Amino acid sequence: MPSSPTVRAMTPPTVWLARGRHVGPGAEGAVRARLRQLADAGTLDGQLEVPPAEGAREQVFEARWRPVGEVTVRARLTLATGADGGRTWTLAAEAERAWDAAWPSPAQMFWPEGTESEWAHESGSELSLTELNPLPEDEKELRRVLKGAAQAWWAVHVVVHEAMTPDERGRKPLAGWLPVGLRHRVVEHRAAPHQLRAVNYALRDLGVQVPRGGAVVLPGDPAPAAYDGDDLTVRSVFLDGSEPAELMAAVTRFAVLPRPLAREAEEALTALREDWRLLTLEEELARERKLVAMYAEALEAMTKSRDLYREAAEQAHEALAACREAAGNPPPAEQPAVTSPFQHLTRTLERLRGSSRARRTDEAGAAGQEGSAAG
Repeated sequence: MPSSPTVRAMTPPTVWLARGRHVGPGAEGAVRARLRQLADAGTLDGQLEVPPAEGAREQVFEARWRPVGEVTVRARLTLATGADGGRTWTLAAEAERAWDAAWPSPAQMFWPEGTESEWAHESGSELSLTELNPLPEDEKELRRVLKGAAQAWWAVHVVVHEAMTPDERGRKPLAGWLPVGLRHRVVEHRAAPHQLRAVNYALRDLGVQVPRGGAVVLPGDPAPAAYDGDDLTVRSVFLDGSEPAELMAAVTRFAVLPRPLAREAEEALTALREDWRLLTLEEELARERKLVAMYAEALEAMTKSRDLYREAAEQAHEALAACREAAGNPPPAEQPAVTSPFQHLTRTLERLRGSSRARRTDEAGAAGQEGSAAG
């Protein structure tokens, strides 16, 4: 019988998740400086660099702020060393209410402004999270890039086709038009006029196509259950420097769709909730009360289990005595002592030692008799 598929948790509407890559040295120093700057300015309610455990290969930073009113956001940034020596960062943030795209991007709370060329890269690739990414001219490489985009989860991938080669105004990245809460989560792929056929050939398995001079938001993997390729396809994108409002609306609609959590994303969210260290005094008291209640429940369960075991043992002894009386064989007044395995082993060794001593005595006697006979 085939096993049922694993049910994946869905992305909560209160959560903001992103992953990227920092190239070059100084990642930890940049994060420390940014957190200190925002804390001194009063933007953050608190920030903490978690002391790493012995042998740990990750560095963890935590921060807390209020984007609006009394709504608090808690965020956790993890830095890990990649295979190429770069630093992969994973950022999980959770608010006390549904996330608003108008709130500041949590990434800009940890990374210095004006240094996007260092840290705003998609993890596992050279793609930028803030600049447009021209598709490769080589069709094999183009298919590889779009295949990776189709399998991506952390970032929203958008493919834009140029109906004709735009001027400098048309080369402006879409990131400048995105709501601030969606920045650093969108990768823009730009297809030249002659690449339309190759792009649509590479996307055929996804069931989506890019219109000439238009754009499409790719579903990612796993795709949202409510993903509708037609609804997320834009027929015309005017690359003249004006705001592409229709495309921005499509990206925003996709970003709020409930999506199954990828395994790494679920781990990051669990770490944010269960390993959080930047506690207020009230939160510390609440956590201690929760621990006391948990220990009390465990102690009560152990006590109840002990009492049940004792009661069952007494009933078993009574039943055994009744069986013996019914068979006319009353139980003996005294039960023989139970011999432990250690005592049994000790007695065995003593017997072996005694037999060895007797064997040596017999051998010595036999040798003496042989000597007498020889004399």
